[in-house]
Amino acid sequence: MMNKTEKILVLDFGSQTTALIGRRIREFGVYTEIIAGDAPLTEAVLTGVKGVILSGSPDSVYDEGIAPDKRIYECGIPLLGVCYGLQRMTTDLGGLVEPLAKMEYGGVEVEIQIDGQKIAHRQFLAAFDAAISLDQLLENGGSEETRAYEPLSDSTLQFSARFTAWMSHGDTLTRLAPGFVQAGTSASGFPAVALHQEKPWVGVQFHPEVSHCERGSEILAAFVFSVCHCKKEWTMERYVEEVRAELSARAGDNPVLLLISGGVDSTVVGALLLKTLPTEQAHLMYIDTGLMRKNETQGVKKTLEKLGAKNLYIIDAETEFLAALKGKEEPETKRKIIGDLFITIQEREVARLGLPESYFLAQGTLYTDLIESGKGVGKKARLIKSHHNVGSPLVDAKRNAGKIIEPLDRLYKDEVRALGRLLGVDEDVVTRHPFPGPGLAVRILGEVTREKCDILREADAIFIDELKRRRAPDGTGSLYDEVWQAFAALLPVRSVGVAGDSRKYGWALVLRAIVSSDGMTADVYRFPMKDLLEISGMITNTVKEIGRVTYDISSKPPATIEWE
Repeated sequence: MMNKTEKILVLDFGSQTTALIGRRIREFGVYTEIIAGDAPLTEAVLTGVKGVILSGSPDSVYDEGIAPDKRIYECGIPLLGVCYGLQRMTTDLGGLVEPLAKMEYGGVEVEIQIDGQKIAHRQFLAAFDAAISLDQLLENGGSEETRAYEPLSDSTLQFSARFTAWMSHGDTLTRLAPGFVQAGTSASGFPAVALHQEKPWVGVQFHPEVSHCERGSEILAAFVFSVCHCKKEWTMERYVEEVRAELSARAGDNPVLLLISGGVDSTVVGALLLKTLPTEQAHLMYIDTGLMRKNETQGVKKTLEKLGAKNLYIIDAETEFLAALKGKEEPETKRKIIGDLFITIQEREVARLGLPESYFLAQGTLYTDLIESGKGVGKKARLIKSHHNVGSPLVDAKRNAGKIIEPLDRLYKDEVRALGRLLGVDEDVVTRHPFPGPGLAVRILGEVTREKCDILREADAIFIDELKRRRAPDGTGSLYDEVWQAFAALLPVRSVGVAGDSRKYGWALVLRAIVSSDGMTADVYRFPMKDLLEISGMITNTVKEIGRVTYDISSKPPATIEWE
């Protein structure tokens, strides 16, 4: 998307965590670009590329997995194969990959052992040395100063280390490609790290980009700085400058309409439009679906007006959405209904505004939205769930017509928050927890009704308000600040209880709170029991229709963050 003089190129073979690789490296201060795994590696594509990372994939190399342009092995650029990426390199270069009898998944111990072998770019092994910190690897990143781990071509190396890697694969390397040596072995006895003896090619049979992987950031940093010798030149400030220039050029004099939800993503896009285009060119439309959080509409209006919005349209569509959802229980059906109706109402309201057909539609789509909807950079991303601003046929039509502007579609949530701060968005908006596009419809399991929405709105507001009010165990902030995302979900069951001296059947409510760095993986937040008990009591005492409160202790994976 951006014209950089120096970058790391990531080939996307369809892994759900491919963009995490780019995100981690951008945090180091190096621009990273993700392209389809089988994209032609033309001179223009390779301009400024200091290294190439071959990503993971849900496919197998001996089936019909995507293969990269063979020029990748002829251009002399350093390569890092990640999981499928290493298997792809092995197969392409004359090695052998075969299925395992039992899949290697999750945390697996890996032993690194190099004993008297000549290894090119041996400084990559610094990543596995527990005595070497990430700060040390980053300290002289990209400088021309002497590095401690430069290759010594006329000497051999002895090195050993142990760490826990994060694996997710059902195939293994049964014969390394010529020139490669096995530098790491998993606890199951299979190759985990392979290095070429002469060329700057390295590979790992695990996912260093995932936060659960020990030494993962160090491995990526060692490749980027010690093998590729990149410079730390990329910042969010520079991103803002370039994305604003691109936005101005793309939009021209055409009106730009943003469908804004009030969440972090669309609000940041709104701020970007308002600080880039003439005020009268930016049109912001907020559709109140009736599936919003408590006092959502009032808060959205206040925030956007503070950012300078003049053309702001608040559409009350609660009756239409609830009517369309009546009797519908299946999650994907609800998502599709909401997505299609959302765009239908938008087009109807746009027609009333009299905007020309040349108008652009702007959205706060993140990369996580795209890959979970099977819309990743390449053609192999798997569908996990539909997003109303990604999977709808009407949105697809706009995208195919080249009339979609998605300036956040290569960013993760934490990067969007940083961008929002630079654009002057209020901190309470920037730090707001993610909220799904379909709103409460995917937090009300089963049929959605106005009564259920009202019940969930009240319970959720109590939960969030209490998280903001209560201090974290270490006293440095609130419970809300410690959590990546928290919300309540209403189950389609009634549970027996006691109200006074009478039996009562009330709805069952689930509280969900998770910690994450990017939303692709998530752990359960370990609540202080006192707070959890008190919040539960407040909900059942205040929202009379709720008779029972439970706490969701499922991580992602295997569960998703949302319930539907």
